[in-house]
Amino acid sequence: MQTALVTGASRGIGAAIARGLASDGYRVAINYHTNQTAAETLCQELQQLTNLPHLAVRADVSDRSQAEAMFAAVGNVDVLVNNAGIAQQKLFTDLTEEDWDHMFAVDVKGVFHCCQLALPHMIRQKDGVIVNISSMWGQVGASCEVHYSAAKAAVIGLTKSLAKELGPSHIRVNCIAPGVIETDMNALLGVETLECLREETPLEILGTPAHIADAVRFLVSSRASFITGQVLGVNGGMII
Repeated sequence: MQTALVTGASRGIGAAIARGLASDGYRVAINYHTNQTAAETLCQELQQLTNLPHLAVRADVSDRSQAEAMFAAVGNVDVLVNNAGIAQQKLFTDLTEEDWDHMFAVDVKGVFHCCQLALPHMIRQKDGVIVNISSMWGQVGASCEVHYSAAKAAVIGLTKSLAKELGPSHIRVNCIAPGVIETDMNALLGVETLECLREETPLEILGTPAHIADAVRFLVSSRASFITGQVLGVNGGMII
């Protein structure tokens, strides 16, 4: 039985990824930071559906000691999905140093910590898959989200470099760059803004967490065994 760790998995995209990987036979470690109730409820749901020993584990992935404690609790990780992240809309001229540092601590340093902690086992067994969740704004940039766009661009660079470094160990590293996805976070944009974004999307629909989960399930599967270092845009054609 292989173990998949999904960070930021208590709701939204992370929860959909956890459900998908559990249905594919993985023992899933559901990482959360603050929403313990949602994480434990999801864990119980997955256990009832699969009869596998899934677990919910708390950690702020930006904190090395908490990330280390999480990996100690989970054990060896065969599939790592770095989904935990934060977003913020703010004029660049209004950004504080604290805004900038917090964004990079969660969205970039968290990926660094989890990749580094997962790798000893993957390198020993010469097998493993890492999927990092970036954003289409990491590819093209977004107004009023400079620090978010920069952090997500860093995740893309990390993915490409790490894929080259780990290729000889038969560890694949890929990245997904979601477009506008119907999540609680994006719901804060408001109905009118979301409708405008839907109209700007060539497929004229907004994405769902299941769309991202399906992409993750493909990338961790044997069907993607010759794919590494790639950025898969799941965005309805908004960024081509």
